[in-house]
Amino acid sequence: MNSERARLTALYTGLLVLAGVLLTGLVYVLLEQNLDSRIGSAVQRAVPANTYDATSVPQRADDASGPTRPLPGQTMDMQVQKTVDLQVRKVSDVAGDAALSRLLTVSGGSLAGFTVLSAALAWWMAGRVLRPVGVITAKARQLCAENLHERLALDSPPGELKELADTFDGMLDRIEHLVAARQRFAANAAHELRTSVAVQRAAAEIGLADDPPPEKVARMRSKLIENADGSERLIESLLLLAVSDRQLQRREEVSLHDITARCTDGLREEAARRSITLHVRTAQPLSVEGDPVLLEHTVHNLVSNGLRYNHPGGAVHVGVDADGVEVVNTGPVVPFHDVPRLFEPFRRARERVHRRDPSDGGAGLGLSIVASIARAHGATTHAAANPDGGLTIRVRFPTATGPL
Repeated sequence: MNSERARLTALYTGLLVLAGVLLTGLVYVLLEQNLDSRIGSAVQRAVPANTYDATSVPQRADDASGPTRPLPGQTMDMQVQKTVDLQVRKVSDVAGDAALSRLLTVSGGSLAGFTVLSAALAWWMAGRVLRPVGVITAKARQLCAENLHERLALDSPPGELKELADTFDGMLDRIEHLVAARQRFAANAAHELRTSVAVQRAAAEIGLADDPPPEKVARMRSKLIENADGSERLIESLLLLAVSDRQLQRREEVSLHDITARCTDGLREEAARRSITLHVRTAQPLSVEGDPVLLEHTVHNLVSNGLRYNHPGGAVHVGVDADGVEVVNTGPVVPFHDVPRLFEPFRRARERVHRRDPSDGGAGLGLSIVASIARAHGATTHAAANPDGGLTIRVRFPTATGPL
């Protein structure tokens, strides 16, 4: 910051000295233009004409030793007046030169003192201007995970630097939220994986102890395989979430209505097993620019989430229109204040309980993946709780186009 302060000081000082030089030059030029006439007028008013030396009146060339006489065609008064004017002009020239010389001397000394004073004031002013920058720099150097809650809260008049400090505080808010979310994500992921491993270990230690019969071994084998499948799905979901949080690696025109039809066809068997009716409605063909694999995961997660968090005899309505994809499902009533939190990793509409079928609920990553993929495609995700239960989730693509 010292280098910036020195540069600002040099800039301010240079501008002030340049203004002083220009002002001095302007005063000199304006004063020089009519200084002689003003001095002459002052001399004529202050000194009477009869006090001037008239012996320098020009004489005739053929009578240099005689008495002073006027030239032909001139009277004595005219000749005296001419002599007076000549002497007044000489006095004015001498006085004007002396005044201008004095002006330059005084102006030069004053400008030198003004330069020193300007440099001191510029150094102080630059320090005042750059003080918020120093505060921001010091705070940035002190940042760590333990003090992300601290803010600058700069107390200064509105301006660019105040706006910079407020922007820095806003950035700290976002960083704190992101770090907290990542910490929760890591803790929840560790918990999910640790639970799965603990179940496998317990099944192996208890179920296979003391030479169990073949049917028990087969049952434990099936349990371990199911648990391993659940762990594999969790790891794949975590990897997909990490990939979708980054920028897209490739973009191409994707038929979203074809992807929706393919995903719903693949989930009709699960819908029938859960006794849920699956309705698909395509108002018009829709194409978007993006990654086809990620978009397929988006639609699959939306529909799968609608099936999983439902009740027997319920329904899931899937629609594609000019704006995007919408999935509406029946199910338990979701409190209004819980809807935004469902897009956080490892959040579920209901907490996990012991169940015979591991497919009854996921790890709580489905909607998180949907929101992350939507952000990567520049899309927005909106969710609303239905009055009779269930959710309405819409993914809107701003760059949606017609059919390919």
